[in-house]
Amino acid sequence: MPDGRHSDGPTEKCGVVGVSLDGRDAARPLYYALYALQHRGQESAGIVTHDGFQQHSHVEMGLVGDAFGEGDLEALKGPTGVGHVRYPTAGSVNSCCAQPFSVSFKSGSLGLSHNGNLVNTAELREELAASGHAFTSDGDTEVIAHDLARNLLEADLIRAVKRTMDRIHGSYSLTIAHDDTILGVRDPQGNRPLCIGELDDGYILASESAAIDVLDGDLIRDVRPGELVVLEEDGAGFDSYQLVEQDNTAHCFFEHVYFARPDSRIDGNLVYDVRRELGRKLWEESGVDSDVVLPVPDSGRAFASGYAEAAQDDGADVEFAEGLMKNRYVGRTFIMPTQDARERAVRLKLNPIRDVVEGRTVTVIDDSIVRGTTSTQLVKLLNDVGAEAVHMRIGAPEIVAPCYMGIDMASREELIAAGRDTDEIREDVGAESLSYLSIDAVAAALEESRADLCLGCVTGEYPYDIEGESTDRDIVRPDIEDPHAGVADD
Repeated sequence: MPDGRHSDGPTEKCGVVGVSLDGRDAARPLYYALYALQHRGQESAGIVTHDGFQQHSHVEMGLVGDAFGEGDLEALKGPTGVGHVRYPTAGSVNSCCAQPFSVSFKSGSLGLSHNGNLVNTAELREELAASGHAFTSDGDTEVIAHDLARNLLEADLIRAVKRTMDRIHGSYSLTIAHDDTILGVRDPQGNRPLCIGELDDGYILASESAAIDVLDGDLIRDVRPGELVVLEEDGAGFDSYQLVEQDNTAHCFFEHVYFARPDSRIDGNLVYDVRRELGRKLWEESGVDSDVVLPVPDSGRAFASGYAEAAQDDGADVEFAEGLMKNRYVGRTFIMPTQDARERAVRLKLNPIRDVVEGRTVTVIDDSIVRGTTSTQLVKLLNDVGAEAVHMRIGAPEIVAPCYMGIDMASREELIAAGRDTDEIREDVGAESLSYLSIDAVAAALEESRADLCLGCVTGEYPYDIEGESTDRDIVRPDIEDPHAGVADD
């Protein structure tokens, strides 16, 4: 994992977008779409466009609003382009790994945006370097770009993409500008999301449908696992090529639990509805009598709403209340040099409303627990303002293993649930009781089988070959012992 990222929760991945329009510049629609995907990455933002003659690129570190000025957008000429917001999970945290990644070669130019993480980057980089390709970054996106450029010298567009897909292994959703042609590619197991939308004057590819909504577009469908989508010039339509067939998918369940915007649709499901259903199942599996249900903002809200509704349907006398107020101006850059400062940071970020909590039993609903630091301090805060008891309910299974598929999930040694049972975790965080949602409940809420979900972070069993890790996805997650404890992270 790159240094300098110490969030207590799983951190965002990346967001990609691509558009082909009829008669107007693509830069501003791409800019708005990236704004809609800002939650997926805050380290860098970039846009590459093509005006029919040459490629234009603007990539900067920072948020979308800071990376682009009016002059930057005006300089990005052309009706086609791709964009990217990045939270790095492979490669350094600096401008050389910011995207879209641009390559110029004998057969034209490429601008490539990538969400995901390859597991065979080192092997491909070594092979490409030996054949004369010079690399300027340590990220896996440049490896994909160079491999595709090499294949485009020898084959037409469709065959070149197929050859690259056959060589790269891992999770990826790609938007690619090959001169003025826009492509969308989703990995054969559909681990990372990608969808197609129609605009008034063209078509769009995006990580989430919220980016289509912001442009007043209509969601058409998700890009299928292993599919290549080619947007026609002048926004006239799109062509589809199913380049790789796979028996099972490996959809990332954490997209629905945490990462995606609740107003996005992913793989046919509205994220908000999924989270409410997860909350209802949480009550069914481990409901506890309490006076008030509090969500941990923001992602805990839909879970808590579903949980409280299910409790009330069962006759429980429980109130749903916003008892934790979030300060949106305390970000991951807040300096916390001492334990006292770290505890103060939690109070700055989440402040309990005493009148909602004091003298009452409280159930706190959160989407996940990763390191446990925030959960521990949150329970203490609620007790300090007079809660009679604090119960915690978590809308996802225990996270017992790192993610190699494009999520900065923390190392195994940092995960509070790795190698420990629920009661040990409960004791650590100081809650009266603690329960997690089962894997079967997650699969049921998504209306998918366990075999079609990537559950690596909660089972230690991965859908791709990773050195030192298991790929047996039918092994049931151990409730107590982590069988891979001590395996070093990449």
